[in-house]
Amino acid sequence: MSEEKGSFSGKVGFVLAAAGSAVGLGNIWRFPYLAANQGGGIYILTYVILVVFVGFALSLTETALGRRTGKSTLKAFGALDRKSGWMGVLPALVPAIILPYYSVVGGWVVKYLGSYLTFNGAELISDSFFGSFISSPYSPLIGFALFFVVTSVIVSFGVQKGIEKASRFMMPILVVLCIGVAIYTLTLPGAMEGMKYLFVPNFSQFSFKTLFSAMSQMFYSLSLAMGIMVTYGTYMKKDVKMDTAIAQVAVFDTAIAILAAVMVVPGVFVFSGGNPEALNKGAGLMFVTLPKVFASIPGGDFVGILFFVLVLFAALTSSISLMEAIISELMEIKQMSRRKACVIVSIYSLALGSLASLGFGPLSFIKLVGFTIFDFMDFASNNVMMPVAALIICIFTAWIIKPETFIDEVKLSSTFKVQKIYSVVIKYVAPVLILLVLITSVMEGLGLISY
Repeated sequence: MSEEKGSFSGKVGFVLAAAGSAVGLGNIWRFPYLAANQGGGIYILTYVILVVFVGFALSLTETALGRRTGKSTLKAFGALDRKSGWMGVLPALVPAIILPYYSVVGGWVVKYLGSYLTFNGAELISDSFFGSFISSPYSPLIGFALFFVVTSVIVSFGVQKGIEKASRFMMPILVVLCIGVAIYTLTLPGAMEGMKYLFVPNFSQFSFKTLFSAMSQMFYSLSLAMGIMVTYGTYMKKDVKMDTAIAQVAVFDTAIAILAAVMVVPGVFVFSGGNPEALNKGAGLMFVTLPKVFASIPGGDFVGILFFVLVLFAALTSSISLMEAIISELMEIKQMSRRKACVIVSIYSLALGSLASLGFGPLSFIKLVGFTIFDFMDFASNNVMMPVAALIICIFTAWIIKPETFIDEVKLSSTFKVQKIYSVVIKYVAPVLILLVLITSVMEGLGLISY
């Protein structure tokens, strides 16, 4: 028989762990560059509205599914409806695809932090450094392996002693560093222009692209449709006020994302003179542009250390939750110990992650539907699998089991005053928006449409 999976000590433990899952690289680099590229203030307003209505409802549904059944994703659907067991397969697969390539990016963070800690931050300024680094066959693999080993060790200690304890340590530090770097950024000459761009909505810049980008980011940021919230729901005690806890996670995650935008966008805005092209670099915004920003200001090396410690903690809290979702499935389905499950997942992730990393260098000749190995894993998981999984969850909740089942679970420990709004969102609003996001994301990813 497998060992007990464990549980969180209470609401604080759940909120910190779930917030740790939500706060990751998506918040620190993806949200800022999307906010910058999609109109600043109007993008942030759209994102907040989506989180309040759609994100909250989906996160609550997944957590309630886990707590009510006590089962991880693969068995949770079947536990409520025997014929619907197959619906848990796709959400369970998502973290198995994301974890390996996500850890590759974690390895990049390790490299950049190491450069600042060893007083070699100057090497990061070159435009060619990032491209040369990720195409190297050895250096990125070393950083990736170090990052993943730390993730695996934390998860191996279990829920309270590993995941919750690490989150209790890292999340407060992450918040303090976020606030500190954001304040520092705002001291830069001209930073207020960047703040104006971020927080004064220009409604003329709103488009369907704004809506779809914000919706896609919400999935990624709140750890939706990955099986993570279902897994964490199984660790939540029945007396925890679920709706309050989920709301706190959403507020915390959104606040960190906006703080990240304040850290990044005004600084790059100043450095580039407001050139929008400088804000449209994706991962390059953090790994290429920001080292230049740090080098151009007094105490830049120290700020660089603080920033990449922050990013490392954010990346770790998310990789921990991704790995835990997979570990939970193995422990439940295969009745194996946590340590054995960690070894199996580590071998698999290190192998697949190495291929993704080498896809920028020695294996760059391999193309999957026109994508590198890394980009294909990112596209398949974020643009296809996650929206489909979210749509499945909505259909299961609204039309197979009925929302009342999940409402009853939430009301075990709270009054749940917004239950009527929840029912409308999960039945109609969320499915329509998710379907639109899925169609447009796939068409854009395949080059069939462009904005």
